[in-house]
Amino acid sequence: MRFVYFFCLTLFLVQASSAQDMTVRIGAKNFTEQFLLASITKKYLAANGFKPKLTTGLGTLVMRKALELNQLDLVWDYTGTALIVYYHVEEKLTGLPSYERIRDLDAKVGLIWLPPSTLDNGYAITMQRTVADKLNIRTLEDFANHVTKEQKEEPKKKHLFALDYEFALRPDGLKPFEKAYDLTFKRSDIKPMDPGLVYTALRKGQVLAGIAFNSDGRIAGFDLLALEDNRKYFPAYYVTPVIRKDFLDKHPKLGELLTNISKKLSTDKMRELNKRVDIDHKSVEKVASEFLAEEGLLP
Repeated sequence: MRFVYFFCLTLFLVQASSAQDMTVRIGAKNFTEQFLLASITKKYLAANGFKPKLTTGLGTLVMRKALELNQLDLVWDYTGTALIVYYHVEEKLTGLPSYERIRDLDAKVGLIWLPPSTLDNGYAITMQRTVADKLNIRTLEDFANHVTKEQKEEPKKKHLFALDYEFALRPDGLKPFEKAYDLTFKRSDIKPMDPGLVYTALRKGQVLAGIAFNSDGRIAGFDLLALEDNRKYFPAYYVTPVIRKDFLDKHPKLGELLTNISKKLSTDKMRELNKRVDIDHKSVEKVASEFLAEEGLLP
């Protein structure tokens, strides 16, 4: 009896340890695309034997620090954000070089950037299309010239610019953008708000322009125009799974699974997924399930 009891206890402990080992802590930032990426990853990994735990709604630096401190195992991050915010790289890198640079930098601190998707969610400055047409604005240089001209001719007029709180403070955010385009907003022109409210303010005509993301479905859904970044200020922001090396070493299968998701992501595809949530008002969970089914990633 003692042998049977000992054997059963050992088996239970081994099974419990194995279950514990399959737990993967996934982090996400505080906007729709990140919620979707986290939900897609959770569902796909759960279908492949893992036990995902999500922590969402994180700021960029908070999420990064949690990954560094082993409070998270896996996140989806952006090449441009990582280079500029984490490493203060001033060189503007686009395409594959941006990925290769951050991959090599983070490898030294035990963080692995898996193969990137073709989803580039770089910043875009947008206007109502009808307003841009009326003012003959197509590029960021056009926009900057328009604001500067009116500041001189009508100094009391406001040129409201909506932006999220993070962009207001980022090293690749508001102040460097103003410098790149020889533009200076008055304090009263700046309207910080939650990311989602920027699109609402644009749609309702409450602001002249606002910061957005290239893959956001509300650009098409609200008939906004993303102004051309003709001075190439904004770098590439390729969406890529980033995982702790020690965790990947324990679970090498994760590399293949996450790459399977990356291969299915593109800017156009993500814009459509974001639209289903933000315009069509479907739940994040439902859209994540739809994506996995459409792309053949679930049995």
